[in-house]
Amino acid sequence: MTQASTLSLGPPQNWRIGFIGAGRLGQALAWSLAQAGLKVVAVHSLVLAHANNLAQPLQGCVSMSAQDVVDNCDVVFVTTPDSAIRDACDQLQWRIGQASVHCSGVTEVDALAMALSHGACIGGFHPMQTFGDPHAAVRSLAGCTITLEAQDPGLMEVLLELTQRLGCLANQLPAGMRGRYHAAAGYTSQFINALFDQAVSLWQTWGATEEQALRALLPLAQGTLSSIERAGVARGMPGPVSRADLSSIEKHLYAISPMGKEMLHFYTTLCMRTVALAEKAGGIDEKQATQFRDLLQSDANR
Repeated sequence: MTQASTLSLGPPQNWRIGFIGAGRLGQALAWSLAQAGLKVVAVHSLVLAHANNLAQPLQGCVSMSAQDVVDNCDVVFVTTPDSAIRDACDQLQWRIGQASVHCSGVTEVDALAMALSHGACIGGFHPMQTFGDPHAAVRSLAGCTITLEAQDPGLMEVLLELTQRLGCLANQLPAGMRGRYHAAAGYTSQFINALFDQAVSLWQTWGATEEQALRALLPLAQGTLSSIERAGVARGMPGPVSRADLSSIEKHLYAISPMGKEMLHFYTTLCMRTVALAEKAGGIDEKQATQFRDLLQSDANR
């Protein structure tokens, strides 16, 4: 996929920015760009109330049709649900000298191929942030990483400028990697919920509530994150495997086994991975790693 031309939009303060889609991400990003001194001038949403919510706080921003957004803007963010990005783009007449950019983490940029065929430049702009509350997201956006993708060097310069003005860090992603990139993000976002679900379930076996469990476990998790930040993934890992404590793992397996194969399999799968990390960090040697793996494998095969 090749870009038709190199994008050249002039000074950032003159860029006319528009949004197609006015959900939580669109609202937060539009408000943040406006606070950074950029001109957000147009928005379209199938839900008129959403468009009005986005536009109302922004001076000079008007709710209009999707085609009017394209006709009146230099940079158009397509912030519809992922499943609607291609259809939203395909229905519009784009032009040379503008950019069509989606904000999905997992959808490939070629979902905007229709805009490219009309001569526009296309790209991806994905903030690694949650957007449950747009107002809270605006407050916490600075400092987060935004993943950028663009074949056109002029558009990449635009995306880098927007990222800098938002006070964020840029991560440039090559084409075709969005599935892996988004899966990686899942490990450190929603998969944490799965880990806490298992931990809370264990606490509940002796009558503790979820609130009591979280009060105890959250500081532990935060300490681990701080350790990872200081020392890296392998050397920042705490726990019995990191200190060659085989007997503790034996006790864990004995305690978890009565709770069913699913929980046991979940534990042994995770623990097996910590063995590799501990070996990488130098906390255990090859012989000790083999002892851990043999123990975990024997329990997994029960």
